[in-house]
Amino acid sequence: MDVFHVTDLDGNKLTDESVLNYIKQSLGTIHYGRSKSFEGLTALELTGTDRVGLLSEVFAVLLNLQCNVVEANMWTHNGRIASLIYVNDNDSGSPIEDSQKIDRIEAMLRNVLKGDNDIRSAKTSVSLAVTHTERRLHQMMFADRDYERKPRIKTCDESLVVAVQNCLEKGYSVVNIQCKDRTKLLFDVVCTLTDMQYVVFHATINTAGDRASLEFFIRHLDGTPISSEAEKQRVILCLQAAIERRASQGVRLELSTDDRLGLLADVTRTFRENGLNVTRAEISTTMDRALNVFYVTDALGNQVDSKIIESVRQKIGLSKLTVKELPLIYHQKAERDEAPMGAGGAMLLSLGSLVRRNLYNLGLIKSYS
Repeated sequence: MDVFHVTDLDGNKLTDESVLNYIKQSLGTIHYGRSKSFEGLTALELTGTDRVGLLSEVFAVLLNLQCNVVEANMWTHNGRIASLIYVNDNDSGSPIEDSQKIDRIEAMLRNVLKGDNDIRSAKTSVSLAVTHTERRLHQMMFADRDYERKPRIKTCDESLVVAVQNCLEKGYSVVNIQCKDRTKLLFDVVCTLTDMQYVVFHATINTAGDRASLEFFIRHLDGTPISSEAEKQRVILCLQAAIERRASQGVRLELSTDDRLGLLADVTRTFRENGLNVTRAEISTTMDRALNVFYVTDALGNQVDSKIIESVRQKIGLSKLTVKELPLIYHQKAERDEAPMGAGGAMLLSLGSLVRRNLYNLGLIKSYS
């Protein structure tokens, strides 16, 4: 039995019945196979070494090959990049199925990803069975072993702490995480534990102000706990990476305009020419409207000078490209350090907080204090 207390991004109670009904419907439905939203599209998976202007080069290649980008997501972490791009043929609007054209797309994108020093680790592939974009991005970066690499730019949450210990009397391994609260934090952690072949038996998640505290009781699929120090360190590194990948670095820029062929190539080229590094991107198209989000820093991962941002906005269009503040949940500060981390005193995780008292009453934990 799982109990979730949820709020909207600004910490307010959910009152919209349509949202509540959608949540109920989603929780009661298990989806298998390819998502309907991606039918008629070809999915391109890219991993390689991150660098300033890389996204601009990728979109320029796709434009040259007459590929229309309908949706895309891109993450960066520890100097690595993973991107999932959904395209169709610009002339016909159909998915790209010609094997020769697919081979040409893969080869040209691989050359871009290789750059001057990434001959071995740059990878491109066409995927036909993507079920959840963000879940797949985690899997791609995990396979790329980004968690083993040293960060090239500073991370945005220096207070992130992950600890693992064994509870021998119960036969569990206990994972404790302390970090900044944000949307999809629980999703990122649980996906990673699942992909690492661990089963979560019990969990307690609490938030207070802008801080989140997560505790998981896990075992391997065969029912055994973590068995070695090396495995414990690997779990710590992988969970740190999972949390950092989506952590918002830099200025959030939102682009809303009529979609057209070459739009992304033009916009990202402008970013590159002004020294902006895209750390994360979310590309979507709805009813011939482009709705895109970019997080940008300078080349060293530092905050971008506001004059440069305004210059970029002037070139792209002040009404089209706007600077957006992050939702309130990212900025919320703890008002009372002594406040209990219960439902009454917490800014709850957007995906929900399991109520510690209920878990105690169910006998799943020894104490809720």
